Amino acid sequence: MLDIHTVRNHPDLVAAGLEKRGQSVALDTFRALDGKRRALLTEVESLKRHRNESSKKIGEFMKSGGDAGTLRNEMKSLGEKVTGLEREIAEVEAELDEFLKRLPNLPHESVPAGTTADDNVVVRTWGTPRAFDFAPQAHWDLGPKLGILDFERAARMTGARFSLLAGMGARLERALINFMLDLHTKEHGYTEVLPPFLVNAQALYGTGQLPKFEADLFKVEPGGYYLIPTAEVPVTNIHAEEILDAARLPIAYCAYTPCFRSEAGSYGKDVRGLIRQHQFDKVELVRFAGPEDSYAQLEALTSHAEEVLKRLELPYRVVALCGGDLGNSAAKTYDLEVWLPSQGVYREISSCSNFEAYQARRANIKFRAREGAKAAYAHTLNGSGLAVGRTLVAILENGQEADGSITLPQALHAYMDGRDRIVRRENL
Repeated sequence: MLDIHTVRNHPDLVAAGLEKRGQSVALDTFRALDGKRRALLTEVESLKRHRNESSKKIGEFMKSGGDAGTLRNEMKSLGEKVTGLEREIAEVEAELDEFLKRLPNLPHESVPAGTTADDNVVVRTWGTPRAFDFAPQAHWDLGPKLGILDFERAARMTGARFSLLAGMGARLERALINFMLDLHTKEHGYTEVLPPFLVNAQALYGTGQLPKFEADLFKVEPGGYYLIPTAEVPVTNIHAEEILDAARLPIAYCAYTPCFRSEAGSYGKDVRGLIRQHQFDKVELVRFAGPEDSYAQLEALTSHAEEVLKRLELPYRVVALCGGDLGNSAAKTYDLEVWLPSQGVYREISSCSNFEAYQARRANIKFRAREGAKAAYAHTLNGSGLAVGRTLVAILENGQEADGSITLPQALHAYMDGRDRIVRRENL
């Protein structure tokens, strides 16, 4: 959520930020509501002063033996009017809060201008896509032929956009999760957490999924809980309603969780394979930082996600998202895109974002620089480190051989009991 003082005192800055996102929001609505609220507050304060003065006069009348009945009636009338105005103020403040909730974050000054993904800027590339001496197959062909991936059985037991991994497919998924967690905890300094996979509405509001993106979520009844769309939600909310000691910053957590998304609005995109599933595994990186350090922390977090791809020998590129392609809560985002030879394109495998104080203001996450100092909102950051299913896809496609087997990257051999290849096995 944006700071109300920023919207009130710097409307041109807000309008420019929204324009960079390709959005137009009627700030006149905000001005009208904000003006009404301030006028009502002024009127209430005036009435309260009048009421206090009348209260003193009643005391004086009573001491002198006079009749204070008229003043008592006046005080009652004033009290009723104040109550009515306070109720009206509460209604206006609720409208203001709802307006602010739906405003996106303002892009950082370094975010490229543009309206669509075509305007994103490639920051750097790593690795050289492999030159095949045969036509590379897509993972949705490779996996079933190897007997490690089954879409048909998953569809029968659940429905479209679910998958079943078996044998070395399931083992590879587990190996990737363990490899990523080991790398981030042992070398990158993250503390591993295992959060709940169900959260309440307040947690989703805190990270910005609610109220705008409810259609993308799976809600569970009874209870009204939601299946998490990403570990970002529970892990960021670890420090909701807390004031952190600045000496602890930056704080870094990593978490493996399954993730659940309805993919509302995807309109048939990526209907084949593992790229866009309703359920998928992810290792998430979350950092809490002070405002002066958060963009250095974004570079660090992005490099940690990149290191996974480097260790797995997967060619990738880093892309800075333009204003029109930014997520609603992000101030700046780098996408990591891995090379998929079957499609001859780079596909997103991680988004690393700085949300500045946008999430912290919604979740009430603050820090205090020193004892006695005023608490300020922390900056929150997160990124996939990495999306496990998409990493599995990239390993299958980039490591495929002409006979349909898969050569595994060196970094995974120890996690696969020394195996360096996946070969065909009997189907389930």
